[in-house]
Amino acid sequence: MRLDASGPVHLPPVAPGLRIGLYGGSFNPAHLGHRHVSLVALRRLSLDRLWWMVTPGNPLKDRGELAAIDRRVAEADRVADHPRIDVTDFESRIGARYTRQTLRFLTRRNPSVRFVWIMGADSLATFHRWQGFSEIARLMPIAIIDRPGFTLTAPAARAARALARWRLPEAEAPTLVDRPAPAWVYLHGPRSTLSSTALRARTGDGA
Repeated sequence: MRLDASGPVHLPPVAPGLRIGLYGGSFNPAHLGHRHVSLVALRRLSLDRLWWMVTPGNPLKDRGELAAIDRRVAEADRVADHPRIDVTDFESRIGARYTRQTLRFLTRRNPSVRFVWIMGADSLATFHRWQGFSEIARLMPIAIIDRPGFTLTAPAARAARALARWRLPEAEAPTLVDRPAPAWVYLHGPRSTLSSTALRARTGDGA
């Protein structure tokens, strides 16, 4: 699938040498658990900024439960509430359906920016099902943030085993963004129990 980058693409501010974390998801809805992951990543990885990339949809999830993207972006802006977290929906504007398309686009457009992909441990458990997960690992370093219920199982997941030789010791996390891909780290620490699925079930909002 060819991306449509013919028109203007409005990205958050970038500059050569910036260390930027990319945190993609449907944010359906955004919640303080997302913010917790972001603050852990900013601190432990010594990042300058972090982007919440609100996706038009997740190929592995039911789109019937997905709220309109404008609504999700507005809520993400409200929840993020941090001077170093930027919320963007540029993926919908370039027609990206898969993460690897987005990461290709960003690395080609900004070769002097040091990007790192941020994931919760729950996503690592299914990472092997993502289209081109091994290519994603080759495009930029990856940081996995611990999540309740996944501390023991996620590091043993299929993708984690496939990428085991490139895992860094947790103490070297601040150097991750400076490493050539593939490289990844699993960050332990305080965990948030919040999830978008639980919040939708609690409010009865499947729109």
